[in-house]
Amino acid sequence: MIEKDYHGQIKNRYLKVVERVYQLCEKFDRKPESVKLVVVTKGHSTEDISEVISAGAKYLGENYVEETARKKEELGKLSNQVDWHMIGHIQSRKTNLVPFVYDYIQSIDRFKVANRLNQQLLKEGKKIPVLLQYNVGGEEQKYGWEASDENNWHSLLPEFLDILGLSQLCVMGLMTMPPYSTDNETALTNFYKLRKLRDFFQKNVDGLELRELSMGTSHDFEAAIQAGATIIRIGTAIMGERIYK
Repeated sequence: MIEKDYHGQIKNRYLKVVERVYQLCEKFDRKPESVKLVVVTKGHSTEDISEVISAGAKYLGENYVEETARKKEELGKLSNQVDWHMIGHIQSRKTNLVPFVYDYIQSIDRFKVANRLNQQLLKEGKKIPVLLQYNVGGEEQKYGWEASDENNWHSLLPEFLDILGLSQLCVMGLMTMPPYSTDNETALTNFYKLRKLRDFFQKNVDGLELRELSMGTSHDFEAAIQAGATIIRIGTAIMGERIYK
């Protein structure tokens, strides 16, 4: 369990992050509406989630299908006020559940999952926006297609094209979870690499437009916005620490 957040702290932190995003967009000559703020609510109570929705949150990020489904049921009609983003690793055996729980999938990290999701969506006659996850930092424990070495990017094209051919998946862009770093230059290096990978795909696929780059969390979202992030995923800076008893 997680300890309750008192005294409207979540609302205050949310508004501070929103203000900081506006400041950064002004600093880097970007439009504030070009950056979507996904509030990461995994592990937090529906009471806390209600507070952040009331504060103005439009997008929530979760990792676990069953947990998200339970929260949506508990929130009732309030859950319809936000878009629910899957940002965690998707187990193949749960691909039949994901399209019913989430509005957006940020974390497709292999073709098997993409194909199974597409088959399920075909049965339901629906489409869903997705991002493809790439590992630009080279960490073995991180999910996503290995993309730390730019010299190997051409090897990524076949599966990338295969996923583009899946009719029910609307590929909107790329996502990454780089190594944890509080060093701005290190963070920028990884974020610019994802942006460069996006440009590589667009250059090598005729007519392709990848609008979204999901990168940046509580400790490095400023560098992410500087590098061109269109989606940032903020948990701790808004919801507070997940304190387990």
